[in-house]
Amino acid sequence: MRAAFVEQLGPPENIRYGELPDPVPGPADVLVDVTATTINHVDTFVRSGTWRTPVEFPFVIGRDLAGTVAEVGRDVTGFAVGDPVWCNSLGHAGRQGAAAELAVVPADRLYPLPAGVHPDDAVALAHPAATAYLALFTHGRCRAGGTVVVAGAAGNVGGAAVVLAAQAGARVIATASARDAEYCRSLGAAEVVDYRDPELTTRIRAASRDGVDAYVDTAGENDLTRAVDLLAPRGRVVVLAGMRGRPVLPVEPLYLKDGSVLGFVISRASTAELAEAAGTVNRLLASGELRPRTVETLPLSAAAEAHRRIERGDVRGKRLVLHPDRTH
Repeated sequence: MRAAFVEQLGPPENIRYGELPDPVPGPADVLVDVTATTINHVDTFVRSGTWRTPVEFPFVIGRDLAGTVAEVGRDVTGFAVGDPVWCNSLGHAGRQGAAAELAVVPADRLYPLPAGVHPDDAVALAHPAATAYLALFTHGRCRAGGTVVVAGAAGNVGGAAVVLAAQAGARVIATASARDAEYCRSLGAAEVVDYRDPELTTRIRAASRDGVDAYVDTAGENDLTRAVDLLAPRGRVVVLAGMRGRPVLPVEPLYLKDGSVLGFVISRASTAELAEAAGTVNRLLASGELRPRTVETLPLSAAAEAHRRIERGDVRGKRLVLHPDRTH
């Protein structure tokens, strides 16, 4: 098979595209014929060595895929050859990645692709939407009737978070640029505040009535002073993009509000948590309520350039979807 892989961790220039032996599924695995894969920021962290996780070289990069079942391990039930499927947790913790023509997926990390959903849409949303779900509900304890701030609401994870929170019956206050305000409202935000507004905190406080129950910062600004100030009693701040900066934790107001600051990284999510997220993601994919904002397609051979673009910040609000080239 052809794959995008590295033989040592480091910069995007380490990514090679070429032939590797076809992977062989174990008894509890499914071999997937990959239709589409994509690139997340966390993929660049793994490739560079910033996020330390066991890898075996040559290491196929990439976390997410959509495709069809090619072979089923003898202990696997629930999948058959030809089934459309998706996965969002390869390429770390000792598992080879998704950026290849074929990939081995543990059956408990594989999900059916709903009928009528395009593989590009599914793979573009697999990581952002699952991240948003776990941040909001597993860690942020978002509930109907609560108030949620989604910072960075026009981005990939942020947009999914707005949809998921609004669908769950929460009142969503989004922060985004002024040009993205209507987009955020179309996703279900009740209020949109320009993140550049010098009165940002005041405006969110006015919109949040009795305080914020969950503050989810998908933009990675992590202004904990602002977030804690806005919390309702027993409110939660979820930190899910924390690779830069060392924000100050305002201990006294956090203590007096009986509040919480929770760190969350999807790479530590259990298979049960990922499956729960996948169920909601599939439901909203099938209904058409969850869609990627912008998708750009590239050949799998362009994986190194795609990683460079991600690291430069050139693809905000856009998903790069890579397709294996089977013309060889």
